[in-house]
Amino acid sequence: MAQPIFFEQPPSSTLADIAALTKAFLVDASRGGQQIKGLASLDEAGPMHLTFFDNLKYADQLAATKAGACLVSKRFESSVPPGVAVLRVDHPFREFVNVARKLHSDALRPQSWVGNAGIAASAVIDPTAHLEDGAIVDPLAVIGPNVAIGAGTIIGAGAVIAANVRIGRDCNVGARSAIQCALIGNNVLIHPGCSIGQDGYGFVFFGPQGHLKVPQTGRVLIQNDVEIGAGTTIDRGSLRDTVIGEGTKIDNQVQIGHNVTIGRHCLLAAQIGLAGSLTIGDNVVLGAKVGINNHLHIGDGAQVTAMSAVKDDIPAGGRWGGHFAKPTRQWFREIVAVERLVRDSAADPKGEGRG
Repeated sequence: MAQPIFFEQPPSSTLADIAALTKAFLVDASRGGQQIKGLASLDEAGPMHLTFFDNLKYADQLAATKAGACLVSKRFESSVPPGVAVLRVDHPFREFVNVARKLHSDALRPQSWVGNAGIAASAVIDPTAHLEDGAIVDPLAVIGPNVAIGAGTIIGAGAVIAANVRIGRDCNVGARSAIQCALIGNNVLIHPGCSIGQDGYGFVFFGPQGHLKVPQTGRVLIQNDVEIGAGTTIDRGSLRDTVIGEGTKIDNQVQIGHNVTIGRHCLLAAQIGLAGSLTIGDNVVLGAKVGINNHLHIGDGAQVTAMSAVKDDIPAGGRWGGHFAKPTRQWFREIVAVERLVRDSAADPKGEGRG
């Protein structure tokens, strides 16, 4: 693993410490005092590193690893090479992440890019804006009239916060982001280059006067504990608000159209496109590059496979995929049927070229 020069070097831990943190069983208890100074993948780990194994795809890497210790389930325990200390757990990756969160807590949320601890001299802040004590504003940020920003929130370099926006406590607005017409809760992480609250794509098309723009007078409401990836755009509503529910995590370069409502604790991967006036329930998972047509309803707990195009409502708990998306079992059966037709045609080309 490359040296983590951009983050604090964690203190070394013993295997006994790690076993206690992860509730793991250290198979060779005599190694409890062994020192671990970092984390690494199977193929890059050295004698001072902790690694993990939970996928047979990487069995060759496990066999060749030089790690000092490995988090592994009972099923694969016997596959760990001699000399590598075994920490037996039910969920190796989850516990590896718990260790990483403990050792690298400074990497869990963005900080001021320039190490700023207050209000930068070059920031432009309207005198009517209200910033609670402990808010941080990096150089060249612009904060407009009547803005309210909570304690512990960081406004990144070059960010623009328009008039009357409300941002809660312990948030982070990434560099070069632009926010208007938005009410934002607590502990919201907005990565660099996001555009939030611009008007949506609303027109009366092909009228006698050309394309007639529809006023977009709604807002963007972002609830607590949301994370929004770099380069994402979220349009404000037209007649109703665009809403991002509590705990939802959005990847980079996602487009969310006007009037979209996204429920709580959803997961949206990169480059998704959501057309206007969609309603997405709670705990929905959308794979990368999913596109969803407007005015649809995606039920609670639904999952959509990456690169799918959705033109119909999806019921709660549905597992859909394809172009156009349909229940995955049906989609897979259709793929198999088409492949069979192609194979049969290639094996028996007697009808080729007939009219």
